[in-house]
Amino acid sequence: MDFVDQAGPLRELVEDGLAGLFAPGGLLAADSVPVELGDAMRYALAGGGKRLRPVLCLATCQAVCGDPVPALPFALAIELLHNYTLVHDDLPCMDDDAMRRGRPSVQAKFGEAQAVLVGDALQAAAFRAALVGAADSGESARLRAVLAFDRFAEAAGAGGVVGGQWVDVTSVPPHPAERVRHVHEHKTGDLIRCACETGAICGGAPVAARSAAARYGERLGFAFQIVDDLLDSSDPDKAGELSVLSVVTPERARELAADCTREALSALSELRACAPAARDGVSADLASSSVAAAALLEALARDQLARSR
Repeated sequence: MDFVDQAGPLRELVEDGLAGLFAPGGLLAADSVPVELGDAMRYALAGGGKRLRPVLCLATCQAVCGDPVPALPFALAIELLHNYTLVHDDLPCMDDDAMRRGRPSVQAKFGEAQAVLVGDALQAAAFRAALVGAADSGESARLRAVLAFDRFAEAAGAGGVVGGQWVDVTSVPPHPAERVRHVHEHKTGDLIRCACETGAICGGAPVAARSAAARYGERLGFAFQIVDDLLDSSDPDKAGELSVLSVVTPERARELAADCTREALSALSELRACAPAARDGVSADLASSSVAAAALLEALARDQLARSR
């Protein structure tokens, strides 16, 4: 069973949540957003992605015996933010891509200026979505939501995704190893780490489990990007882009991906070690979901090894 099938229930929760943003009463309901802008935002979000990041957020929440519902606003926020970065990545001033996941990119379909505004709107919606979780919660849940929001904002900003993108677009060959690491760690890895860490926070995990979740996401994110670099190596359109293959051989890149995967699995073992105590006093359903969610996180990490071969 592949990731899409194994994560089916969580992906369905995400898809329903994204659709709800545009429904009457939602954050992006038609009565509050220009029709054409809403259409373009839905187009950007419906690009056929696996919903990796929001699923990671929900699965990590479940792995620490939390109810995924309180984590859903952050899962949606992370997916909104991720898609904003994709829309802006495709702009002529950035990667200048006319295609995204087998169909016209937002800038190719709607225009360059419109794509800038779609990305801006998705980013703003991400921060609004992240605040929803704290609105009607009890005091302890609100405190967790504030902490999760801080982690989300940090990952989104100048020290995270935007900073990684800045270094990427301002870099010229030859690319030193530290620059490649910085871009991969922040442009790609920070949002994956954030997904896991905010999921653990929303699940009420203790500090040790939150730290383990963050390390799992960080190492998984780096492995994910290394494997993407390997898969892109035969694409002539990717020639010259900043890549781990700028500084190491494909064989060494595969070794690095394997090392990162092992480190992610080690962090997951630490996370799992916290789960038995967390299961005391929770319902049988939450305890069972915890085991299944941890298995999903393990399968996803091991999948990076299979993708790199």
